[in-house]
Amino acid sequence: MANYFERIDPSTLNLKEQVVSINRVTKVVKGGKNLSFSALVVVGDPAAHVVGFATGKAREVPAAIKKGVEAAKKNLRKIHVLPTTIKHPVLGKFGSGLVLLKPAPEGTGVIAGGPVRAVIEAVGIPNVATKCIGTNNPHNVVRATVAALEKLQDPEEVAAKRGLAPENLT
Repeated sequence: MANYFERIDPSTLNLKEQVVSINRVTKVVKGGKNLSFSALVVVGDPAAHVVGFATGKAREVPAAIKKGVEAAKKNLRKIHVLPTTIKHPVLGKFGSGLVLLKPAPEGTGVIAGGPVRAVIEAVGIPNVATKCIGTNNPHNVVRATVAALEKLQDPEEVAAKRGLAPENLT
């Protein structure tokens, strides 16, 4: 598993965007309070199994969302999944947030809440069961979910690392 990823061109994808959370923040200055907004956005192409997330900050909500979407397009990652679910159970961790993703049989649907659901739907996994353990902070949960999805490896890559043919994997 590598901590780097190849840059994916967002113009070739049919990206769907979803706002996960909007936070109103104030900065107290000499003249009073400066009000601004922070938006956590997830973008993804379900057909290509690509997902990205980012935070945008601005004086108004629409501008914050737009900034978040633009930043998320620069942060896209390819996720290796099966046609209907994920290959194996996986645990993602970020900060005090843990996210458990488990494969589910056909027809189960996405069993997930809030931020995890946004990421799973952006990736395009139709059947998966999830559990959030620890924090319910949307920023940490989104990062933990993406970390879990990045642990899913392509069978060809695993076979190449082991020096085997892909059909000989067990």
